[in-house]
Amino acid sequence: MSKTFLFAGAVALAAAGGAFWMSRSGTALPPSLSTAAVAQETTAASEAAAIPDMVLGQAEAPVEVIEYASFTCPHCANFHDTVLGKLKADYIETGKIRFVYREVYFDKFGLWAAMVARCGGPEKYFPISDMIYETQKDWLAPGEAAGIADNLRKIGLKAGLGADQVDACMKDNDAAKAMVATYQANATKDEINSTPSFVIDGEKYSNMSYEDFAKILDEKLAN
Repeated sequence: MSKTFLFAGAVALAAAGGAFWMSRSGTALPPSLSTAAVAQETTAASEAAAIPDMVLGQAEAPVEVIEYASFTCPHCANFHDTVLGKLKADYIETGKIRFVYREVYFDKFGLWAAMVARCGGPEKYFPISDMIYETQKDWLAPGEAAGIADNLRKIGLKAGLGADQVDACMKDNDAAKAMVATYQANATKDEINSTPSFVIDGEKYSNMSYEDFAKILDEKLAN
């Protein structure tokens, strides 16, 4: 089931950062900043371009696809398992589309997963993301913070990251704030309210099959 969220609620408000969230019970992002403070964080992140998009494909590809997805969303995992591979083979690797992946944070667990995925830099981002989606049910299985954090650390280690490196990434408060601020700015601009959602050359679409995706891409490529 795709999840919906409101920017006025707890999900929309960032908190003190990864180390703080790791010590809290519950799953929601804690709403400890005011709306004004969040707006300042968003502006600062935008101006500094601190959190880059993660991109597959050629910069000069004629069509741009932006995916908004959460690492804790089952429908997002299904899309990555059943659709993205075909898009890579038929459209990304052939130079037809530029694919941009943007993270959505419904909860602190999705944020932690994104922090681990980004820990190895752009070169390792998508391979680690694949591992996170492929094992989504397993690393979320404990249902509580300590077990989930430990499972995400194991994914980082399996991907070849060092233990100290993974711990530092998961406790990077400044990065966590900037990630949430960037997510808010992008999702607000594109009016995203469920995952996975897609923006294809400026037009928003909801989750779809590979066949429907290919039809839309072929139509845009023909224009």
